[in-house]
Amino acid sequence: MKLVSFKKLSNYELTKLGVLIAEDKVIELDLEVQDMIQFFEQDCMENTLKYIDTVEQQLNNGEDLPQIVLSASDIQLLAPFPQPMSLRDFGVFKTHMDAAARITGKEISPEWFKLPNYYRGSTSPASIAGHEAVVTWPNYTEKLDFELEWGVYIGKVGKNISIEEAPEYIAGYTIYNDISARDIQFRHMSLSLGPAKGKDFDNSNIMGPCLVTPDEIGDPYNLKMTARVNGEIWSEGNTSDMYYSFAEMISFVSQSETLFPGEFLGSGTVGKGCGWELDRWIQPGDVIELEIENIGVLRNKIGEPEDNPAAWKEKV
Repeated sequence: MKLVSFKKLSNYELTKLGVLIAEDKVIELDLEVQDMIQFFEQDCMENTLKYIDTVEQQLNNGEDLPQIVLSASDIQLLAPFPQPMSLRDFGVFKTHMDAAARITGKEISPEWFKLPNYYRGSTSPASIAGHEAVVTWPNYTEKLDFELEWGVYIGKVGKNISIEEAPEYIAGYTIYNDISARDIQFRHMSLSLGPAKGKDFDNSNIMGPCLVTPDEIGDPYNLKMTARVNGEIWSEGNTSDMYYSFAEMISFVSQSETLFPGEFLGSGTVGKGCGWELDRWIQPGDVIELEIENIGVLRNKIGEPEDNPAAWKEKV
């Protein structure tokens, strides 16, 4: 299934759950759960499958179900988990690491080949966005960038998970656009902590358009990845380039640490999957489309730079 979280434009206060059955059609689910986290905590999958089968049979019989089958023009898709329990973003694509080494003149650390590395990203409700959301252009950057990534959500509680068992903990897969303010990011990272304001701002973590359950993803390590800017292909890659699998990442993170439904693990950028590697920079008004085989297209427009008269003044 392709599960989605959304809001009806006619009643924007409530978040709803649904199943994407076409690029422009969503079946609204009638469940006694509040969000996607509860959906997996309460194991709603079996009942949902039965419900979808019934609705699709009614549609095949020619029935009109306007209260259940919604058009994309009537809803706003959110991130599949509008507020994930946590966000860990890894860096597991070898070609991206090679490019970083080439650009910076620094060799890949031998430790990278021994254990997966990640940072914790912001899960503030303001930082998480979905399909068609407008990307915030922070008032402190001149080099905004996209990142062609994907990731998994955890679907059940686990700790000290083996690599062999780890796939059982994957609720599903989604596309991830890790928007980055490159100039401030690299300044922050020179201080030996994290990217900080290079990645922490409104609508900086974009996920969607849906969550694809493992039974429909096919081979997760042979999927084509494409990034387009204003319809032009900027990047093409494949998930086969991942040095670590999601199973290895899940097992690693779970050592002496309990994982819960709704936690997100990102892959990091595929090779040539960002403007920094290409030395090509997005501009206000650009439309970014990230596409991953068997998932779909995550589309977002770049907003205008924010005007902030109270902007932070650096010490001199």
